[in-house]
Amino acid sequence: MGRAFEYRRAAKEKRWDKMSKLFPKLSKAITVAAKEGGTDPEMNFKLRAAIQNAKAENMPKDNIDSAIKRASDKELKDFIEQTFEGKGPHGVLVIVEIATDNITRTTANIKSYFNKSDGNLVSPGSLEFMFERKAVFHIDKLNQEPDELELFLIDYGLDEIEINNDEIIIYGNYTSYGTINKGLNELEIKPSKSLLKRIPNNPVDFGEDQLIEIEKMLDKMEDDEDVQYVFTNIA
Repeated sequence: MGRAFEYRRAAKEKRWDKMSKLFPKLSKAITVAAKEGGTDPEMNFKLRAAIQNAKAENMPKDNIDSAIKRASDKELKDFIEQTFEGKGPHGVLVIVEIATDNITRTTANIKSYFNKSDGNLVSPGSLEFMFERKAVFHIDKLNQEPDELELFLIDYGLDEIEINNDEIIIYGNYTSYGTINKGLNELEIKPSKSLLKRIPNNPVDFGEDQLIEIEKMLDKMEDDEDVQYVFTNIA
């Protein structure tokens, strides 16, 4: 696969294996969702997705319950959700989604990650057309018939289905997140993970040495407690 592939895989495993950093991010996502749309996951699709993702990472139930309860704390500062767009090393396109209680601090941090990597922030909306927002659901392949599932979910907004090892990945427009989720509920299928992703329209193949430099910047971003997701145009 090449040195760059191995580096990226090792780097990602190292990042996401750091439970001390991963759990706080998952916890914040749950709290933000509960504060925004209510504490009932049956009525709050965003909260349901956050809980599903936390469970997929083996986050303890007590941690999940505490994160939901924290949303009712009147002393808790409101979180600001914002998107930053920029160009990193070798022209890689990067979109960063954050949730913070101190936008000044977070803006300065995001700007520094780009600047120190010979990159820069660009005007909001500059990169939107380079990515397509998708609702993505991961479900267990066991006892599922992909063709039947696809036919059923087309009316709920499904675009395509991908078979990947032991799981089925469902893609739909991001506006169809709620309807696809409803369709899965009718089939009594619980996704192991679901999220809104930004998928590049024209993925770029970078060289091995270029990828190593890019990953160093992504490491810093994803280690930031206020950063929720980082999307790139890396193939």
